[in-house]
Amino acid sequence: MKILLVEDDKKIVQLVREHLEKYDFQVVSPVDFQTVGAFFNEQDPQLVLMDVNLPYYDGFYWTQQIRKNSKCPIIFLSAREGNMDQVMALEYGADDYITKPFSYELLLAKIKSHIRRVYGEYATNSEERVYTKAGLNYYPERLELENGEQKEFLTKKEGELVELLIGAYPNIVTREAILNKLWDNENFVDDNTLSVNVTRLRRKFHDLGFKHGIMTVRGKGYRLDLGEES
Repeated sequence: MKILLVEDDKKIVQLVREHLEKYDFQVVSPVDFQTVGAFFNEQDPQLVLMDVNLPYYDGFYWTQQIRKNSKCPIIFLSAREGNMDQVMALEYGADDYITKPFSYELLLAKIKSHIRRVYGEYATNSEERVYTKAGLNYYPERLELENGEQKEFLTKKEGELVELLIGAYPNIVTREAILNKLWDNENFVDDNTLSVNVTRLRRKFHDLGFKHGIMTVRGKGYRLDLGEES
């Protein structure tokens, strides 16, 4: 699928393009920022990534122009963190808003989510995997956890940890096995690094409605606990 990246920072364009091309997306960007609308019509992309601060006309203007003829998903990428900027983006027709600096894993997950919403469940990957345990769904290609209507996006490390825990459920995964999977060599990881990742992931399970989510088994490792919901 083709993505139009409207961004005048050439370094960001290069980094976003390199990352998304790994997942078989084609990324195109305008050179002339006075004719973004014409470039959009010429390229006919399936999704737009839009900066706010642009030469000549800002991202709000170009979003408004695109919306006159297209329902293509538009995600804003902006250093502006104010609520009013996000409100304006949505009112002008944007579908989402991500502040810079951003996680490439989150960006990819957002892109896939909006493409599925507009073009169908199998638009991004007809072979998409899903792990299902006790009401919990994990989509590794999306890095997305789901419990009913509730969803949480994960970082790559969090996703790898979830995949290990779901694969072993309801049994324990040892600390050593997790370190070897996530960091190849446990000797290169600070002892607190795994605990920080587990704590962050446990919070996401709680937000999904699971009271415990990840249990620490002292002296052994970790296991999923999905049987008791808050």
